[in-house]
Amino acid sequence: MSNAEVVKTRENSKVLDMVYIAISAALIAICSWISIPTAVPFTLQTFAVFFVLLLLGGERGTIATLVYVLLGAVGVPVFAGFSGGIGILLGSTGGYIIGFLFVGLIYILFEKFFKKNIVMKIVALVLGLAVCYAFGTAWFMHVYIKSSGEVGLLTVLGWCVFPFIIPDLIKMALAVVVAKRIEPVIK
Repeated sequence: MSNAEVVKTRENSKVLDMVYIAISAALIAICSWISIPTAVPFTLQTFAVFFVLLLLGGERGTIATLVYVLLGAVGVPVFAGFSGGIGILLGSTGGYIIGFLFVGLIYILFEKFFKKNIVMKIVALVLGLAVCYAFGTAWFMHVYIKSSGEVGLLTVLGWCVFPFIIPDLIKMALAVVVAKRIEPVIK
């Protein structure tokens, strides 16, 4: 391969990466708008984050998640309920959205230090989700206490974490299955 062909291949690869990242950020936004009505309604946002990381890998998946968060921060209505703006991120549930970035960072660490088999990918996602829950819960408590007064950790976990554990694990399993099926097409 000549130098010109190598440069063109690298440029094409960068353009393809940007396209995958943009489409993935849009997918996360679309999935955040899809609400499943249950006793505690939930969106498919976490499914999309898991799926993007599994499909694109840690670095590109985390960049796509960052693009999604930044779009929302500047006011593009990409968050649940077609909302956006820095106020959402600074609000009581904003820590869970920012926590998606921790899922990606943990996924990147696992990719770098462990085998890239499906078991380690799932462990990375579960650990990342736990960190997302922890960060989001701490954020929620901080904001809630400032605006409404004292609240206990178990109460906040009952509001913000416990009802979502099983749905999030189901979404993770679904993301693993779908990513596994689509991965050969992307490669």
